[in-house]
Amino acid sequence: MSSDDSVRSFPARSLQTHTALTPDQAEAVLALLAEAARADGQQPVSEQGRLQLRGGARPGVSHLLLYAGDELVGYAQLEDTDPVEAPAAELVVRPSHRGHGHGRALGTALLAASGKRLRIWAHGGHPAARHLAQVLGLTLFRELRQMRRPLTGLDLPDPVLPQGVTVRAFEPGRDEEAWLAVNAAAFAHHPEQGSLTRRDLDDRESEAWFDPAGFFLAEQDGELIGFHWTKTHAEEGLGEVYVVGVRPGSQGGGLGKALTTIGLRHLAGRGLPTAMLYVDADNKAAVSVYERLGFTTHETDLMYRTET
Repeated sequence: MSSDDSVRSFPARSLQTHTALTPDQAEAVLALLAEAARADGQQPVSEQGRLQLRGGARPGVSHLLLYAGDELVGYAQLEDTDPVEAPAAELVVRPSHRGHGHGRALGTALLAASGKRLRIWAHGGHPAARHLAQVLGLTLFRELRQMRRPLTGLDLPDPVLPQGVTVRAFEPGRDEEAWLAVNAAAFAHHPEQGSLTRRDLDDRESEAWFDPAGFFLAEQDGELIGFHWTKTHAEEGLGEVYVVGVRPGSQGGGLGKALTTIGLRHLAGRGLPTAMLYVDADNKAAVSVYERLGFTTHETDLMYRTET
């Protein structure tokens, strides 16, 4: 969420809601997101949200386009797919058009569309976004940390795999369904990661950054029990610990740490100077593991919600 809280009138403002965007609309939104990212120093909409801009309608996803005259000045995405949690949203206002009440207009529209049962991200937790959340009557309930560590001169102990465990690279066309099953089990209580579908996985496999050589699978007795999927952000010089997961029943034996080390060594071998990852602040065990691996908090994304 990157926005403003002004209440000044803006008579030329209009709002459109779509279940799917045309290619031209999607390109216009992506250009707006890129402009905001340059101004704010981070993406205003998550990777999942950006992937959902293209490819037609998706169940439970809607797009809100805010115009001032003919110019696209704001965008919001609402996803209502969780059977328990409130709908989740992200929003952004074009930097050159902030201070005109567009953020509040988008936030109010999201509240109406969700029946005043809403969760909304503020990526980076900027003061303007925090204030907008307060104006909309939302309260903070989740913190997602971005942690980083240098990869230059990486000196980590050799990974120690549990007995009988081997590691190999992901094979597109072979491993998708097994990976989805282990991912869902490992992240059963995670609101985003655990709900990934085959379409979500296919979307990521079609992205330019996807590299199966950096997608490590741990097997025991021929069954997938864990994984470390890395990601490269070449332009930023960042290697990402994209997601590390271990199947329930195989946790607690050091496999997660070993897989993390394998992935970090892979990223360092690519010549990337810095590694990054995301972890929920209240996941104390994971935060502790990453801190022992040399990671420190770089920035924090905040999620707000209506009172329940």
